[in-house]
Amino acid sequence: MNRRLFSMAIYGPMLLLQSLAAIAQGSGAATHVSESDIMAALQGINNLPDQQVRTVDVGRGMNIAIGVLHRGATSTDEGEGVSSIAHHNIIEVYYVLSGSGILVTGGEVVREREVPAASEIVKELVGPSVLRTISGGESVVISEGDAVIIPAGISHGFRKILDSITYLSIRVDPDQVLPAGYKHPLIQ
Repeated sequence: MNRRLFSMAIYGPMLLLQSLAAIAQGSGAATHVSESDIMAALQGINNLPDQQVRTVDVGRGMNIAIGVLHRGATSTDEGEGVSSIAHHNIIEVYYVLSGSGILVTGGEVVREREVPAASEIVKELVGPSVLRTISGGESVVISEGDAVIIPAGISHGFRKILDSITYLSIRVDPDQVLPAGYKHPLIQ
């Protein structure tokens, strides 16, 4: 892992949490998201690998959402384009709970198409986004305990997942494009 990504993986989550704490001071209340909430959402209610757990208005015109994702084995040969997504408004922080994979970020856009505005992906999960096939980019192996910060507009997708990978996605929503107050339907 290169030094920059290592520094982001170690110090990025700490800086993000400090920033979120400062922002959340204006919201008036803390929100607890339990392990059982996350596990209930992980069970899913549809065929998407991405399940939003909660979306909270933290004040100062910003939402924070927590999603949980589970992806099975996949592989894209070197030289082939990688399927990716880029969110127009949402900043994501991944925290890997289990498994590993080769995450590709950035790269040259080979093909792209907007995700339909009426889709669940846009309305509940990640806001306006574009699906892209990318070539090149920066590849890094991420595994249990690693964190990655993905700024809005950056393409990101997995080149290879050997068995599976499960990770939390903390979604910083400075434009409040996600529905504040959202709670996964399987959470009691």
